[in-house]
Amino acid sequence: MNVFRILGDLSHLLAMILLLGKIWRSKCCSGISGKSQILFALVFTTRYLDLFTNFISIYNTVMKVVFLLCAYVTVYMIYGKFRKTFDSENDTFRLEFLLVPVIGLSFLENYSFTPLEILWTFSIYLESVAILPQLFMISKTGEAETITTHYLFFLGLYRALYLANWIRRYQTENFYDQIAVVSGVVQTIFYCDFFYLYVTKVLKGKKLSLPMPI
Repeated sequence: MNVFRILGDLSHLLAMILLLGKIWRSKCCSGISGKSQILFALVFTTRYLDLFTNFISIYNTVMKVVFLLCAYVTVYMIYGKFRKTFDSENDTFRLEFLLVPVIGLSFLENYSFTPLEILWTFSIYLESVAILPQLFMISKTGEAETITTHYLFFLGLYRALYLANWIRRYQTENFYDQIAVVSGVVQTIFYCDFFYLYVTKVLKGKKLSLPMPI
């Protein structure tokens, strides 16, 4: 554990709380990709199966349970409680375009050909692309609500902080996880354009808008 890991976890948690708070206060989930939230719930489910086999620390266990609960409550709100406000017409990203290659890569590139290890690897690869349906939805509608941009910012910040965590661990422990690092770099790259727009527009009080696709 180091400061980057802790700050990364807190940034991740804050992102999820912001999203849940936005949905609950507004009683509306328009502008939020339900498909991205399904993918994140799948990420946590396949990654945290070791809750039943390995105990690392109280902190680790509590964070895993909280992330799982937040993910599934978010999915329930979108597809259950507030489903009438869900913008399904714009949430049209084809999930099979992500799931099929991620599943295949999980079987080809992993550290150990065991069920738990393959599922953990699957979760790492899937997390790197799980935000794409949300970014696609924003590009399709041409804009995003301020609270949604805050959610995306802290989600991207979490990933950037985790990269700093891996660098720190390599310096202090000589530890290097190639799968996690490469996937984290890919995920951070997806956020680069958004970070620029967030700093130049949202932080200046402007609404984030994108050119509408032709």
